[in-house]
Amino acid sequence: MRDDVKQAGSCRSAARRAVVVLCAGAIGATTPLAAQQYPVKPIRLIVPSTPGGSVDTLARTIGPRLTERWGQQVVVDNRAGAGGTIAAEVTAKSPPDGYVLMLGTIASLCTNVSLHKKLPYDPVRDFAPVSLVATQNLMLLVHPSVPAKSVKELTRFAKSQPGKLSYGSAGSGTGSHLSGELFKQLAGVDILHIPYKGVAPGLVDLISGQISINFPSILSALPHVRSGRARALAVTGATRTRAAPELPTMQEAGVKDYESMTWYGIVAPAGTPAEIVTKLSAETAAIMKHPDTSERLSKEGADPVGSSPQEFGRYMQREIEKWRKVIRTAGIEAS
Repeated sequence: MRDDVKQAGSCRSAARRAVVVLCAGAIGATTPLAAQQYPVKPIRLIVPSTPGGSVDTLARTIGPRLTERWGQQVVVDNRAGAGGTIAAEVTAKSPPDGYVLMLGTIASLCTNVSLHKKLPYDPVRDFAPVSLVATQNLMLLVHPSVPAKSVKELTRFAKSQPGKLSYGSAGSGTGSHLSGELFKQLAGVDILHIPYKGVAPGLVDLISGQISINFPSILSALPHVRSGRARALAVTGATRTRAAPELPTMQEAGVKDYESMTWYGIVAPAGTPAEIVTKLSAETAAIMKHPDTSERLSKEGADPVGSSPQEFGRYMQREIEKWRKVIRTAGIEAS
């Protein structure tokens, strides 16, 4: 009788173990299946700006094409404020299921971590990189009264008059500010930084001769260059841009290792299944290679990229380290 009881107990234990194994197998099988079926509901694409800016335009270029490919609505959700911190925090705290994404910028995904003493998120720890989407060169402009028609001539002139030339930016810690500081550090020049509240006021003072140098976006700069009110010397990226192919890069113009671009990339909350991240990355890269996308971005002064999650992750790490050194050397803090 006791043997029968023991045998029955063993059978029940074996049955329970079998059920556990089957359940575990079923749970493990759901992730690839979910990735294959993804997406099954609308996707929210968070943008760290108000409607109408460069990053918003980019989001509204990508969103409809993803909608066409997947049959699920991609809703652009504008969360402006605090230099992208608000949008990034919302994204980082969202469920990691692929239905909340962010089209981040160099500020929200790179420089903020060095500019702010207390940031409510970590760009490396709290996000899963999806794809580097596009880059945008800035342009080195000088007032026509500056006796320099090349970057080498500007460098020589600035060194001959330390502290007398000034450059404007859109504010402390912005891309134009960091571009100017990188120029100072790599070229070894002493020029005075004048921060403005936005791009437009700085351009007005450049055109009027109140300041000597500025680093605006290509889109903002080109009308003034074409009218002769400002002189363009170079673009700030590692490669020339299609928006102004005649202009050399800062490296080509003689400033070794110089590279400063505005860039945009899609991230998901950390923990998003790798299969979903890979699927998102492949679709985004395909969209960025489409001729219509390329043509539309060229009008905004941007260059499409499209990358793997691994490539974007490595790019973010390099950018964070590079700008951390620039920011610390210059003693910059966000305004």
